[in-house]
Amino acid sequence: MNNSVGNTARLLWAGLRALLVLTIVCGVIYPLAVTGIAQGIFPDKANGSEISSNGKVVGSELIGQRYDLPLKKGQETAAPDLKWFQPRPSNGLGTNSVNTQYKLILSGATNRSGDNKELIDWVTTAKAAVVKDNSVPGHPVNPADVPADAVTSSGSGLDPAISPAYAQLQVRRVAERNHLDVAQVEKLVEQHTDDRILGFVGEPRVNVLQLNVALKQLVNGS
Repeated sequence: MNNSVGNTARLLWAGLRALLVLTIVCGVIYPLAVTGIAQGIFPDKANGSEISSNGKVVGSELIGQRYDLPLKKGQETAAPDLKWFQPRPSNGLGTNSVNTQYKLILSGATNRSGDNKELIDWVTTAKAAVVKDNSVPGHPVNPADVPADAVTSSGSGLDPAISPAYAQLQVRRVAERNHLDVAQVEKLVEQHTDDRILGFVGEPRVNVLQLNVALKQLVNGS
């Protein structure tokens, strides 16, 4: 009987010691080490790839933002503020209906097939809007020139980047709305176009938030 109690006590003590050691190693030392290494080697990425303007954090280069006008009375969807470069559509985003204590945006895709009528209607409507919004006097937009990312959402609905083709399509409208020379805005797009990662991964892209921050600086400095 005494041997049984002693063995049980030893097993419990061994288990407790293992729990304490693993808690300290995995719950304290490892997180602190990883955090320290991350902050030392790439602090920008470790802190969320924040983008600042005039000393104020305005967003992350990893998460897309919308640039809309304030909602008017009776409106359900805000109209885009056309003085800014516009991101991809975000039809896959949803709203939180479970925990209504917080106002949350749910990331996700539309999960519609290519022949789905709702998706086709979305794309058709978006394409007509892109043509209308970006046509300026003397320079109408050819519907055939509208790139796919201008009318379709990404898998998350939060894609921060657009294609150089879509950015270029918006240049004349942005220049006109901000009273800038077209060449100035074209140069801005060129400066903020990132090539493929390692020269072969992915596609060339333009981060919309970074581009709009630079646009604001250009407008304020002009």
